[in-house]
Amino acid sequence: MTSTSGLTGAEGIDVAPGVRIPAGELTVSAISGGGPGGQHVNKSATRIVVQWNARHSRALRDEQRERVLQKLVSRLDSEGNIRIVASEYRSQLQNRRAAFERLQQLIARALLVPRVRKATKPTYGSVQERLSTKKQRSDTKRQRRRPIDD
Repeated sequence: MTSTSGLTGAEGIDVAPGVRIPAGELTVSAISGGGPGGQHVNKSATRIVVQWNARHSRALRDEQRERVLQKLVSRLDSEGNIRIVASEYRSQLQNRRAAFERLQQLIARALLVPRVRKATKPTYGSVQERLSTKKQRSDTKRQRRRPIDD
């Protein structure tokens, strides 16, 4: 089964502003899953596996692709596929939604560019307070020492 219509729309998955993974790039398969369900679990394929190849995707620009490949290097196989498995629900439909949602969140987090930290200087008052505290601590320790005999 490689259909994704209905859950991701015919267009695909919206990952971030301006980034949509086309449904044609997703490989969705259902396999038999474990867990609760009794005899039902032995007869139905409710575990969903979604694969997406980040290396060859048309959905990403070159700089986005590099960022995703770098951030998710531990999640990629040798061909560049990201594999998401969802089996927490008894329903194939719910697992499909969960897998798509997890893929969307994973890619969205990888695409986030952290803001550059702007270096700041400590205020004059905070410097003076720090030096004053150090001086007090130094005096306290000096008073605890054994007096030097002349």
